[in-house]
Amino acid sequence: QVQLVESGGGLVQPGGSLRLSCAASGAATFEYHSIGWFRQAPGKEREGVSCISYSGSTYYKDSLKGRFTISRDNAKKMVYLQIDNLKFEDTAVYYCALPGTYYGGGYYYTGCPVDLQGRAFGSWGQGTQVTVSS
Repeated sequence: QVQLVESGGGLVQPGGSLRLSCAASGAATFEYHSIGWFRQAPGKEREGVSCISYSGSTYYKDSLKGRFTISRDNAKKMVYLQIDNLKFEDTAVYYCALPGTYYGGGYYYTGCPVDLQGRAFGSWGQGTQVTVSS
């Protein structure tokens, strides 16, 4: 069973950049798993940000294209989210997640949903806080 741990969040000024990391453990076949990134701002619903498939195909929320870049390093079992030109509205808790669903004693892995809906993801990290402030 794959476990996900996010890191890399922090306080950053508008216009700055951050690279968030998602470390996967317990996955002997990490290179076959897709991973998504979500965020939830205070008082707002969780929204899908991006997803990267096992083959490296990437998906982004339309409104975030251009400033967000998802990538993966299978050897390190890591997925990254680079955020450039940070804006106040990027302030949120960022989560990485594994598409799929639990069943019985196992997990059924699926690929990236093109609509980045959170209901397609069954395993989540604990989140990392990103705060954009001057």
